[in-house]
Amino acid sequence: MQDFEKKITQYAELAVKTGINIQPEQTLVINASTQSIPFVRQVVEQAYLAGARHVHVDWSDDGLTLTKFQHAPEEALDEFPTWKVRAYEQLAEEGAAFMNIVAPNPELLKDIDSKKVARARKASSKALEKYTDARMNDKVSWTIVATPTPEWAAKVFPNETEEKAIERLWEQIFQVNRLNEDDPVKAWETHNDKLHEKADFLNDAQFEALIYKGPGTDLVLELPKGHRWLSAASTNDNGHSFMPNMPTEEVFTMPKRDGVHGTVTSTKPLHYGGTLIENFSFTFEDGKVVDVKAEKGLDTLKELLDTDEGAKRLGEVALVPHDSPISQSNIIFFNTLFDENASCHIALGTAYPFTIEGGKEMTKDELKEHGANVSMTHVDFMIGSEHLNIDGKKADGTLVPLFRDGNWADDIS
Repeated sequence: MQDFEKKITQYAELAVKTGINIQPEQTLVINASTQSIPFVRQVVEQAYLAGARHVHVDWSDDGLTLTKFQHAPEEALDEFPTWKVRAYEQLAEEGAAFMNIVAPNPELLKDIDSKKVARARKASSKALEKYTDARMNDKVSWTIVATPTPEWAAKVFPNETEEKAIERLWEQIFQVNRLNEDDPVKAWETHNDKLHEKADFLNDAQFEALIYKGPGTDLVLELPKGHRWLSAASTNDNGHSFMPNMPTEEVFTMPKRDGVHGTVTSTKPLHYGGTLIENFSFTFEDGKVVDVKAEKGLDTLKELLDTDEGAKRLGEVALVPHDSPISQSNIIFFNTLFDENASCHIALGTAYPFTIEGGKEMTKDELKEHGANVSMTHVDFMIGSEHLNIDGKKADGTLVPLFRDGNWADDIS
C-alpha cells in the first residue's frame, strides 16, 4: 500500500511537471470524473507545490451524464452552456493550462440512441470551437492522463475480481508511463529524444506518400508539401514544452486531405460516444470515405462521419511500432489514449495546424488550400499490427521501407 501511494504521488507529479509543465503563477484547469477524486486531489496538491496560482476543477459524473441522455428533452442536446464557453475561452486567452483526467466507462452509453449522443457531441464541438482551436494550435499547454474505474478495469480484465482488476490496471498505467523507472521525469526526457530522432529522419526524407499493406489494408496516403513530423512533446506560444498525451509512443503528421486512396481496416476496438466500435473498415477515394463497414457500432460510426464534411477525411497519420511497451503488454485497453500508442493509427477529422510549415498562422481556408483537413472532430483509430508494412514514396517514385512486420525497418530503427 505504501508503494502504491508513492506511485500515485509520482504519477500526479509527472502529470504536472512533465505533462503540463506548469509554470509559476499559471492557472491549471482540470477536467475530471468524480471517480477520480483521490487522484485529482494529488494533482491539485502537486500543481500548487510547483507554483500554480489557481487550480480549477471541472467535474463530470457518469451517472449524471447517463441520466441526461435518458430523460432530458432532445432539444436540450443541441445546447451547450454559454457560461462555460466564455470561461474556457477566457482561461485560454489568459494562458491557463488544461489537463483532462479521463476515467473511462467503455460502454456507458451503449443503450442510448447514437443520434442523441452525436447531437450532444456536435453541439459541444461547435460551441467550444475557439477553445479547441487554441489546443489544436498548441497555443496553450494541455495533457491527457487516465485513472481506472471499476467498469473500465472489468472490461480490460474480465476474469478478475473488481479489486484485482483495478489493481492490475493501475499497474499497467504506472508501467506504460515509466513510473517504474528510477527517475520517471528523466525517463520521459530520454523517450522523447528517441522519438524526436525518428521525426527528424522523416522530416529530412519529406516523402510524398506512405503506402500501407496489411490484412484488410491496402492504402496510399499522400502527404502535403511542407508537412512536419512531430514527436511526443509540444511547445506552446510562450515557448514552454508540454506532453499532450501520457502515455505516448508516436511520431505523427498530417495527410493530404484529398490524397487518401484505398481501404484500411481497424486492428483494435474504438471507444467513441460511449460505445465500442469493433472490426470496422473504411474505403477512401480522393481522400473521402466512400464506404464503411463495422461488425459492432456501425450506427455510431456513421454518426461520426456525418459530423461535418471534414469528418469523412483524415487529419492525422501516426507511426507506432508494434514492439512499443503498450503493445507488448498484450492488453487491449478499450481506450484510445492507450490503444493508439500500441499501434499505428490515423484520425478522422481535423489536422493539427502545426504539422505543416506555417500552419499555426494560417486561416482554416488557407490550411485547406495547403492540403490540411478541417473539421469539428478528431478521432483516432488503430490500424497497426505485427503484419503491417509501410513504405515511404519519394518524389522520384523510389520506395523506402519504413515499417516491416509492424516495426521500424532495420535501416532506421
